[in-house]
Amino acid sequence: MKLSNETKIGALTVIGVTFLILGFNFLKGKTLFKTGNFVYAKFSDIKKLAASNPVFINGFQVGSVYETQALDKDVKTVLVAIKLNTDYSIPDNSVAIVESNPLGTSDVNIKLGNSANYLKSDDTMMSLNTGDMLGELSGKIAPVADQLKVTLGSLDSVLKNVNTIFDTSTKSNLQSVISNLSKATGSIVVSTASLQTMLDTESGSLAQSLSHVDSFTANLAANNQRINNVMSSMEKTTDNLSKADIQGVVSKLKSSVENLNDMLAKMKSKDGTLGALINDKDLYNNINNTITSLNTLMDDLRVHPKRYVNISVFGKKDKGDYLTTPLKKDSTHTPQK
Repeated sequence: MKLSNETKIGALTVIGVTFLILGFNFLKGKTLFKTGNFVYAKFSDIKKLAASNPVFINGFQVGSVYETQALDKDVKTVLVAIKLNTDYSIPDNSVAIVESNPLGTSDVNIKLGNSANYLKSDDTMMSLNTGDMLGELSGKIAPVADQLKVTLGSLDSVLKNVNTIFDTSTKSNLQSVISNLSKATGSIVVSTASLQTMLDTESGSLAQSLSHVDSFTANLAANNQRINNVMSSMEKTTDNLSKADIQGVVSKLKSSVENLNDMLAKMKSKDGTLGALINDKDLYNNINNTITSLNTLMDDLRVHPKRYVNISVFGKKDKGDYLTTPLKKDSTHTPQK
């Protein structure tokens, strides 16, 4: 059967229109048949989100918006169908957020959750509605503007009060204060000049002090060897002290002190001979009397020797002139013949 040219042109036109529609839908992310991995999210405001807008996870495009659909006549809830490029493992507690861009198109950003379970095809994920950038900026600027109005009103009141306070006498006093401030500034300049003189590198007091410090440090450097010798001697001395048996010496000293205390205790007691000599007064008196008697006897022996030693054949009669007390050192008593 031979087709006419008009039939051929009509058929080509239909085929061309069909391919045009399919290509346009393909560019928009749609296909003739709804195949692939789809997930859904519900929003109260999609911020002008349209089909083929990108969907991101961590900044990487994982799919696109397939279509949007109102779920009620009041358009309070909009269902967004998201077509994923492949079967991604998205936790089932992930959240979809519509983000608006003033300079471009809106997109969907998926914040991944931490669940061990993953979304399956045709599941509806959680969503979060946020305000757009301009709305948030307006919400932040409005309170600032109101506060700025209040501040400007307060500033106007303050300026009025200042104009009221600054009368003629107040202005004169203020001029006096400024004049005194100028004088104080002049004094500061003079003080600065004096300070500069003091800090002069050649003739200043500070320079002289630093020179003395340099001399002192130079002397220290010159006597460095002596200082090292002194420190070495001190180190040897401390080393010898650390090696000495200080504990033993202290122990012996303690023992000696204890022995001395025992000896003193015995001296105070009347039990021992030395204690009896020191503490017993009767013994002392007896010893003293014995010594006195002995001295008397010796003096009597010296004065009357014949009374005790008689070598005569017939002997002589004892005159009985006995001494009863010792002679004094300056006595002139002559011995008996």
